[in-house]
Amino acid sequence: MSIKLHGMPLSNYYNVIKVVLLEKGIGFEEVSQKPSQEEEYLKKSPMGKVPCLETAEGFLTETSVMLEYLDELAQGPSLYPSDPFLRAKIREIIRYTELYIELPARRLYGEVFFNGSATDEVKAEVKSNLEKGFRALLRIAKFDPYLAGHQISYADFYALFALSPVTIVCKKTWNWDVRNEIPKMKTLIELLGERDSVQKVQADQGSDS
Repeated sequence: MSIKLHGMPLSNYYNVIKVVLLEKGIGFEEVSQKPSQEEEYLKKSPMGKVPCLETAEGFLTETSVMLEYLDELAQGPSLYPSDPFLRAKIREIIRYTELYIELPARRLYGEVFFNGSATDEVKAEVKSNLEKGFRALLRIAKFDPYLAGHQISYADFYALFALSPVTIVCKKTWNWDVRNEIPKMKTLIELLGERDSVQKVQADQGSDS
């Protein structure tokens, strides 16, 4: 069977996996699926989250795990360098993006995207954490022109889609224009936007909204 990607284009992490599949030229089928606590879906994704990846051997969850699996399939170009230390640095950038930027911003997704509410205290705490997270990312990223250097990597696609909702949170909550405030980030986003895979994913994302 071909690989099946379960999820929806509105999910930033769904789009991370999708763009990598396209970059590597791996055939796959998209299966529309919203996050669910229904027992049938929990058999595939035990936390009920999207995306999940269906393979001939079974299901995989968690974006970083799926990226490692796709890389180890050795189909299409690897988006890792051959040097072990540089590979580790890419994983480090991904973890910083996820843990210290995307995860803190998630506390305001309810207010920004789903008409929820957050206290001023929570907003202040999130902003402080985001400022710290962005400073840390800028210390370890090279932007030369890609996050890890001259070679495009999984970290670039991860950051492109994982940080997209974060920049919206920053703009709507504090009128903080992250992309323009960090010119290197804006340049990277524009560079990645020239790729066919990214244009395909973003077009599908827009048509789903």
